[in-house]
Amino acid sequence: MTEPAVLRLYRKWGPWLFARAICFKAPYFSTIRPRFDVLEPGRCVASLRHRRRVTNHLGTVHAIALCNLAELAAGVMAEATLPAGMRWIPKGMTVAYLKKAVGEMRAEAVPEAEARMADTGYDLPVRVEITDRAGEAVMRARIALWVTPKRS
Repeated sequence: MTEPAVLRLYRKWGPWLFARAICFKAPYFSTIRPRFDVLEPGRCVASLRHRRRVTNHLGTVHAIALCNLAELAAGVMAEATLPAGMRWIPKGMTVAYLKKAVGEMRAEAVPEAEARMADTGYDLPVRVEITDRAGEAVMRARIALWVTPKRS
């Protein structure tokens, strides 16, 4: 089996240039200026710095910035995990905010179930946990991805 293109690019370009390329392809993610710390099949770790652009009126990282980070990590993990010929789209997201999000945030995305080949579409639930510098969970998300074969 050939390595997914997203993994080849990550290894070739490195985390900084890879993050810029992802933000070029999907410009909305540039609002959080993500960094990629780990990318491998079945796992993506991405982070964001706490800065004014992602801060809410309470002085904490905005909930939508956290959701943006969670969706980014889940999507890039899916790209690095799914077999060639498959594509994904987010179908839904449930989140639980556990404590104030202050400082650098780190999201780790892993599939809840093993990705599987199918001729038709299937659900791929992804679990994302966002932690602060102390390693304490500030948000948990479950993102439902719908996976289908790419069109010819």
